[in-house]
Amino acid sequence: MSVANSTNAQLQYPATQKGTVTDDYFGTTVADPYRWLENTDTAETKRWVEEENKVTFDYLSKIPFRQKIKSRLEEIMNYPKYTAPQKIGKYYMFQKNDGLQNQSVVFIQEGLTGEPRILLDPNSMSKDGTVALGGEFPSNDDKYLAYSVQKAGSDWQELFVLDLATGKQLSDHIEWVKFSGAAWWKNGFYYSRFDAPTGEAYTSANEYMKVYYHKLGDDQSKDELIYEDKTQPKRMFYCGPTEDERYLTMYVQEPGRKGNILLVKDFKNPSAGFITVNADLDVEAGIIESEGEVLFIRTNLNAPKNKIVKTTLATASKWTEVIPESKDVLENISMVDGKFIATYMKDASNHSYIYDLTGKQLHEIKLPTIGSANGFGGRKKDKEVFYTFSSFTYPATIYHYDIEKNTSTVFRKSLVKFNPEEYDSKQIFYTSKDGTKIPMFIVHKKGLKLDGKNPCYLYAYGGFNVSLTPGFSTARIILLENGTVFAMPNLRGGGEYGEEWHEAGTKLKKQNVFDDYIAAAEYLFSNGYTAKDKLAIAGGSNGGLLVGAIMTERPDICKVALPAVGVMDMLRYQKFTIGFGWARDYGTSSDSKEMFDYLYHYSPLHNIRADVKYPATLVTTADHDDRVVPGHSFKFAATLQEKYAGPNPQLIRIETKAGHGGGKPISKYIEEVTDEYSFMFYNMGIVPKY
Repeated sequence: MSVANSTNAQLQYPATQKGTVTDDYFGTTVADPYRWLENTDTAETKRWVEEENKVTFDYLSKIPFRQKIKSRLEEIMNYPKYTAPQKIGKYYMFQKNDGLQNQSVVFIQEGLTGEPRILLDPNSMSKDGTVALGGEFPSNDDKYLAYSVQKAGSDWQELFVLDLATGKQLSDHIEWVKFSGAAWWKNGFYYSRFDAPTGEAYTSANEYMKVYYHKLGDDQSKDELIYEDKTQPKRMFYCGPTEDERYLTMYVQEPGRKGNILLVKDFKNPSAGFITVNADLDVEAGIIESEGEVLFIRTNLNAPKNKIVKTTLATASKWTEVIPESKDVLENISMVDGKFIATYMKDASNHSYIYDLTGKQLHEIKLPTIGSANGFGGRKKDKEVFYTFSSFTYPATIYHYDIEKNTSTVFRKSLVKFNPEEYDSKQIFYTSKDGTKIPMFIVHKKGLKLDGKNPCYLYAYGGFNVSLTPGFSTARIILLENGTVFAMPNLRGGGEYGEEWHEAGTKLKKQNVFDDYIAAAEYLFSNGYTAKDKLAIAGGSNGGLLVGAIMTERPDICKVALPAVGVMDMLRYQKFTIGFGWARDYGTSSDSKEMFDYLYHYSPLHNIRADVKYPATLVTTADHDDRVVPGHSFKFAATLQEKYAGPNPQLIRIETKAGHGGGKPISKYIEEVTDEYSFMFYNMGIVPKY
């Protein structure tokens, strides 16, 4: 018997109390014996978390190479990391991490050659690095910076303001902000918030969002209520002016609808109030910028891959096409130097172009290779922008782009110790169950033998119009240098080919996503990249749901399952925090009997059976996750442990003072990746070469 099997056989899981709660869905009675674990604040749940973590960390501590993986991670991640600069008047602002700092530090300097000085250091805001910056928002006059702070990984944020010239923090302090920045206008800013929670702050439904205007120097209690809707508790509202402060834009979103209402007010004619530019909640319409009386809009109206149109408030219902829909997806658009910078996605990689305001293409911005380009932001008067480019074997590199000359030059090159010449990266297309061609990126060491004996890490997402494009991961070096194949398919449900691709993986078509993922694994098997006993399936959030659904539908397909912060209870997800906003992709158990039946059929929690051998499973979540509440993972793990009697471990790792992933300290990130990779290699019987 191997060491791993011996260790697994000795596992004794906590005895989790079972309740008698049941629900009736269209005549079907569904038991929910672990409902009590949804309440994360009770003494009973906290005790359960402690007991589960003890079992998990006792198990992980016995993996002989765990510390070596952690040491290697610390070694390869210990190098200076920068973000692309943001130009603010005479200043340039950027973030830097010296190497293993828990949080990156915000610096500011005058000009590109000025001496950088620290503007914000979130590491000084907590002893353990669990306070993080959520965003930085400079005022239009370049005098002030609003910034948001989030604690312990929660989506709840607080807003503060400082003086850019002196770095002095002002008295302004805004609480109970979520999913909102600060949009400056004159001597204050607009923001969206909820009322202070009356129940559990990390699980209660977030309802009745409101928009406020905060005047600099005022107490929050004096903020002006700009917009609310007491008849629509689940609608979300976002407000902000155009760069010239001529127009105020208002976006209204509703769960279950794929677009937004767009309202615009002319500050020169405030008595006219908001004018409706788009009233269809199933059409996306977003203001890019204004030019005089002209409003430029990105929309998917009759254009599932997006296009650019223009209008005025005098002719708000009449839109004129500026840049028509392309065969590729228009992913990002900005207006700088009186021109559009448009980034398209072709087969899940980026291509960027310059257009004039009539829609004429002027240049293509030559990117280094197949990969991802992020940035290109700036103000209309700027003559330069910065962008970051990366790919699987191309570490993140910051480029300075001169718009007039159409030239890109390296501004900062990554200092990570990685030799791209040692690895191959390619894109293939495989056939899913219904005949659809699905793209997949495959990365591995050069000279790989296609003998089916290689470990493989299969990562995907497949939802919410999110696109997975090539990008560099320092942590992934651990996998690649140990002979692991990294594979990333672009499943339906994502946005890689526009709204039609997204739609094909939603609601009653969600099975397409699972079929695409299964077909990806089968492609890897049939082409010798790996085998079932060497495959790990991984994903987070909606990707955690994906892993949970695959391991319960096809438990034989892999050796290791790594579902992270997953949506595991598809019958009740909409009852917590912002979960109701996911109905557009999932549908809900109360919509109809057909929708309930469909969700019940694949819901990971409800499809765990007692007669099945599941893969070695490490569920990961965090106690302050208020997006996908940890109760999903708690109930899933408890059910696995109750029903599974085989040799493979069924463990849950519950991070404390952390959330859905945003703002996680590097120290916690390294520990989590260490445990995930150690668990994977250990259960595959592989000893890393350290």
